[in-house]
Amino acid sequence: MTSDRFAKLDAEDPLAGLRESFELPAGKVYLDGNSLGALPRGVQERISKLLQQEWGEDLIASWNGHNWIDLPRKVGEKIAPLVGAAPGQVICTDSISVNLFKLISTALALRPGRTVVLSQEDNFPTDLYMAEGLAGLLGQERCQLRAVSANRLLSSLDEDVAVLMLTQVNFRDGRLHDMAGITKAAQAKGALVLWDLAHSAGVIPIELDNWKVDMAVGCGYKYLNGGPGAPAFLFLAQRHQDQVTQPLSGWMGHKDAFEFSPEYQPAAGMQRYLAGTPGILGMAALDAALDVFEGISLDAIRKKSSALTQCFIDQILARGLPGIRLLSPRRAEHRGSQVSLTHPQGFAISQALIERGIIVDYRAPGIIRFGFSPLYNRFTDVDRAVTALSELLRDQDYLATRFTNKAVVT
Repeated sequence: MTSDRFAKLDAEDPLAGLRESFELPAGKVYLDGNSLGALPRGVQERISKLLQQEWGEDLIASWNGHNWIDLPRKVGEKIAPLVGAAPGQVICTDSISVNLFKLISTALALRPGRTVVLSQEDNFPTDLYMAEGLAGLLGQERCQLRAVSANRLLSSLDEDVAVLMLTQVNFRDGRLHDMAGITKAAQAKGALVLWDLAHSAGVIPIELDNWKVDMAVGCGYKYLNGGPGAPAFLFLAQRHQDQVTQPLSGWMGHKDAFEFSPEYQPAAGMQRYLAGTPGILGMAALDAALDVFEGISLDAIRKKSSALTQCFIDQILARGLPGIRLLSPRRAEHRGSQVSLTHPQGFAISQALIERGIIVDYRAPGIIRFGFSPLYNRFTDVDRAVTALSELLRDQDYLATRFTNKAVVT
């Protein structure tokens, strides 16, 4: 495909204008939205106002005057339509890890007599770690993690499984699970289902209500563009609410926090899943970032995502790059919005690409991830990334020793 053809695809893209809603560094191709979304312009204005007026001038009065106290609910309701949830089922709070702890505990309480948290061996590590931590706290007689390969998940469902915990899009290879089918199969065996939407919320149409999903978590800093360390969100289906309490019974989850009662009484509905005081800077940034999605169809976002990743894959395969192997599924309906390639020198190649202005990331072992955000990535970005990778492999510039030094974050 010629460069003119890539430019033509951008000219015909109905979402092309959304790119102007983001701050993007000149001369760089940002393909890491699956780790940290780009900065929406509206966030700068919102945070400036918060710092100068709400905090700087109005100080503590802003909890009421600017309704800071309601941000977890307000932001949760903004996220709800992006994941196919009716009002009153999503709240924005804490991190994915903390929210997993809450929901795994909820699942065990909702399925007394069942002790197993079933998951996938290559699930995102924090999901497995939190289940292991809870098992260590409660003891094996009350909680135990069972991790199996993807092709053994459904056959591993038995009467001991309280909850099946999966990530919709695998963080390493980008493979997409059939959420509707797996949820139905697990529930038929009496298990609840907990989905991690970290790598899918904002780029894939999700129907939590229609698919009768029990519970879910997701983060605000990837495709939702809420900023580094943005708060996460938590979904619990209406039918399960108010049946049990969650163990992190902080004061914000109390039915009347400012009564300061010495005894905990959980609030009704999703508010009981709050714990401590919300971080207003991060919450406000995510709130503003979500405005970018207003009036935009998730089907249109998914269509462009599939086109971008397919175009990238086709160009990679057509060039037959030495040492490069495609790890992600070839068919768009089987992958999320990232493409993963492997190479024995994957880390060095990723660092060399970054030096050339192609921002990607690396995951062990040997995986180079290209994350495409349809809100701001272009087809010409595909052209530049594939060309840079081809030249890098041809010239073997990645063999320079400076590309082998690993920082803490890869």
